Amino acid sequence: MLIASTVAALSAAPLVAQDPGGGTVLHVSPYVGTMISGSFLNGPLGTTLSDSPGLIYGTQVGLSLAPQLSLIGNIGYSSSDMKVGVPFLGGVTVGHSNVLLYDAGLEYNFGATQSKSLGFSPFVQAGVGAMQYDVNASIIDTKATNFAGNVGIGADVNVSKGIALRLLAKDYIGKFNFQDATGLGISGNTANNFALSAGLRFDF
Repeated sequence: MLIASTVAALSAAPLVAQDPGGGTVLHVSPYVGTMISGSFLNGPLGTTLSDSPGLIYGTQVGLSLAPQLSLIGNIGYSSSDMKVGVPFLGGVTVGHSNVLLYDAGLEYNFGATQSKSLGFSPFVQAGVGAMQYDVNASIIDTKATNFAGNVGIGADVNVSKGIALRLLAKDYIGKFNFQDATGLGISGNTANNFALSAGLRFDF
C-alpha cells in the first residue's frame, strides 16, 4: 500500500508542467553506495549479530508538492555477508543476507529557490517503510520483514540544466523481526543502518 499510493501520486506528474514556484515536478534519482548495518542481536559474552558493510543501489522518485517540498518514494537493494562479532577476535562470517528496502516520505529542499546562484541545494528527508531480509546463514536460513523509519540529509550539486549530482546519507531505523524469521520469541536490537550514496538527480 505504501509504495502503491506513492506510485499513484507520481503518475499524476505528466499532467503538470511546473510547480507553483516555476520549478520542475518530477525528480528521478538512481544511486549507488555503501550500507553500514547496526547490530541485530546481542548474544552472550559480548557477541553480536550484524551485516558487514555492503553495496547498496536503487532509485528514488520525487513529486514536487511546493517549491521546497516533495513527496518521495524509494526502492533499494543491498547484499552483504552476515557476521558474528566476537570480542578480541573481530567478526566471523556465518552466511549472507540480501535486503530489499522500500519507503515513502517527504523531502524538504533548503536551496530549491536559490540553487542556480548557490550551485548546490542542501535537503533533508524523513519517511517510513520496510526492510525485507533474505538470510542464508548457518544459524538462520529464512526471510523476514521489519518496519523501518528513516531520516536523511544530503545535497544536490548542479551539473547542468535538469541534472545534479546527489549525495545522501540516510539512516534506516528498525528492528530485525526474529519472530517472523524463526518463530521464536527473540527480541532483537533496534538498529541504525546507514546508507551512504551518490547518484544523479534528473528533473522533468
